[in-house]
Amino acid sequence: MLPPSGLTNRVLVAVQNPGTLQRGSLDILDGFYDIRYRYNNPQSTFSVSGYSGALPVTIQNMPEEQLGAVYGSGDGSLSTIDYQKESSVGNQTGLNGLSSSIYVTRNQKFIFAASQVSHVLTIVDKASNGSFVLSLPGVYHVSVNPGGTVALAFVQNSNYVYYPVKLNASQTLAFSGGPTTWPKAAIDCQPLNAPAWCLFQAQSPDHLDATGNYYGLPLAFDRPIKAIFSNDGGTAYLLNCGPECGGSASSVSLLPTAPMIYQPNQKSGKLPVTGSVMTIPVPGGASNALIDSSTMYVVGQQRQTDGLFAGKLTVLNLNSNTAGAATSISDGTPGAPSRMVLADDNTLWLGMTGCTNGERFAKGLPYGCLTIYDTSAKAVKMIEPFQGDATGIASLTGLHKIYTAEGGQVYIYATTDGHAINNQYVTVTGTAYDVAYMDGLSDANNTVY
Repeated sequence: MLPPSGLTNRVLVAVQNPGTLQRGSLDILDGFYDIRYRYNNPQSTFSVSGYSGALPVTIQNMPEEQLGAVYGSGDGSLSTIDYQKESSVGNQTGLNGLSSSIYVTRNQKFIFAASQVSHVLTIVDKASNGSFVLSLPGVYHVSVNPGGTVALAFVQNSNYVYYPVKLNASQTLAFSGGPTTWPKAAIDCQPLNAPAWCLFQAQSPDHLDATGNYYGLPLAFDRPIKAIFSNDGGTAYLLNCGPECGGSASSVSLLPTAPMIYQPNQKSGKLPVTGSVMTIPVPGGASNALIDSSTMYVVGQQRQTDGLFAGKLTVLNLNSNTAGAATSISDGTPGAPSRMVLADDNTLWLGMTGCTNGERFAKGLPYGCLTIYDTSAKAVKMIEPFQGDATGIASLTGLHKIYTAEGGQVYIYATTDGHAINNQYVTVTGTAYDVAYMDGLSDANNTVY
């Protein structure tokens, strides 16, 4: 059954300020013909009906579930989009103002939102129809594993990691006496008189206390900013941002996650299981990454001798836990969100913001915010000419092309050789900020933020 648009290769575009009385819209483009209207009727355009969010900035693309989740930075809304009906299901309730980082699990049971302004981690637990606001000053990023069983929270300018735990009945009873009854590693538990969720700080496995909780020292990293999860869900690869976030050395730390599961009636809250945490040095920087089988592609900004930063890509072998040499890519704003997506023809596409503030621009070298990396040749294929900040990338798997949002407009590139495809008929009114391939074959067809 076809959706209302009748299109089978749809590209969703998050558009800011499309009109004087409208602060956000979600336009649908035909990714096969590269047009914004019906192929036989230029007067018939498509958009998501019922969407009312302001200043949409990210699209969490879940084509396997026929859903998308769009976050609006203008009003703090998280809107669920029904891909089959091409309509908004409505805004999620229970959120706490504006979020600096937000994700919904694929099963739609949990939402985790970091609010740096309010200094809280908010958990919307649909299984219990509750919203839980856990205090964590400075929290600004949250990472959630694909299976929806582990969440990690990160505090700006901090070397520590935090994780929420959903309590079982016995834990709720034991922790209901207030902070003096909480485990040592607990930062906050809510609600106070009968807590359902607690936020814990990751502790070293020195020894257990009488209640079976680890009573060690907090695990320290180097400005951790994000976690990428292994395919089996058993390991969180913590990205230590290092110098680009005000720290000392960038790296990737392997943190066991199996004991952290927060599903009901399963023990949780103890990590890691045994031994110390392995750390892999990544001198090129580590602020974003994605995993493809046994390979991890790590992106970062490396401080140069002149004080400027240069974009670097480092390839990690997860079988041997070793890092290769750093490769020069587009420069970007240190510690800022970047975009990464795998595409056809063995290509990895990397998008940056602030690429005119880095080493390439300052030294008069070829620069741009979009890099194509050949995963087969293990080399940069090209850096696309500057079009503005690359804030969105979508891979149209099987069609050998990608769509991007750069400088507020939509662009198209061929994955075969990186050449630009005519974008005359996909330009939008307003500021294009993110793009997603609604008809991707799997949830893996999603931009990594």
